[in-house]
Amino acid sequence: MITTSIDGNPATAANGGTIGIAAASHDHVLAWHEPGTAHGGTAIESPPSERPNGAVVADFRDPDGNKLTARSQPTK
Repeated sequence: MITTSIDGNPATAANGGTIGIAAASHDHVLAWHEPGTAHGGTAIESPPSERPNGAVVADFRDPDGNKLTARSQPTK
């Protein structure tokens, strides 16, 4: 996904762009996020959380600055 950056700075590979991963379940989102942050990733935006539609979402920046997100399917 490429969008206008949240912080107002010019969009770059790591600002305004996100690499998204479709997770099979809520547990897979957490299983992806935990080692990602334990091995150099930096949690961003919010801790892994359930959204109003029931999807669980987790985000972090990898050591190169790329924004990564994993999201489970909505349940509502």
